Amino acid sequence: MKVADTKKIKKAVRKAMDAKRYEHTLGVEYTACALAMCHDVNIDKAQLAGLLHDCAKCLSDEKKKALCLKNHIDITDIEHKNPYLLHAKAGFCIARNKFHIKDRDVLNAILFHTTGRPQMSDLEKIIYIADYIEPGRRQAPGLKEVRKLAFQDLDAALLRILCDTLAYLEESGGDVDVITRETCRYYKNVIGSKEVDKRYD
Repeated sequence: MKVADTKKIKKAVRKAMDAKRYEHTLGVEYTACALAMCHDVNIDKAQLAGLLHDCAKCLSDEKKKALCLKNHIDITDIEHKNPYLLHAKAGFCIARNKFHIKDRDVLNAILFHTTGRPQMSDLEKIIYIADYIEPGRRQAPGLKEVRKLAFQDLDAALLRILCDTLAYLEESGGDVDVITRETCRYYKNVIGSKEVDKRYD
């Protein structure tokens, strides 16, 4: 992406979001670039995925559903029940169709930034993690430790976030996407389960 293109995208994203969501987006962009520098990942791709990860967040639930249906994107039972969860899939559609993003790694980073998936690329991990640790976040569990871990080991930080997210959803009675459970199990196997929470084995 050229710098001019990124500026145009930032302007369009700002117009489509409320102030709070745009501030979060800039935080994710900033954090993703920092993590990309640390872990030798393409910075331009990290910036682009960070800018666009929530590009559909402020759409109505009906528009999110319609975008997915129009683009033949499967909607799970959980997403039908909680259509606000569709913003990642709808964002994938907008990034590809409106902003003409063709890079599959960038598109996947947007598509899987809420659920994760087994065998994530480093860019996908970075966007997932940046969404959780960006400077505007205040309430997430173990945030100080996860922020430090993110600059040391992407897999360990990813797994910590996955375990904390699953624990929170279980305790609060929230719906859990099957892919998130699969992702947690996968990265437990990658890292080894010696020092990891075993509740989701």
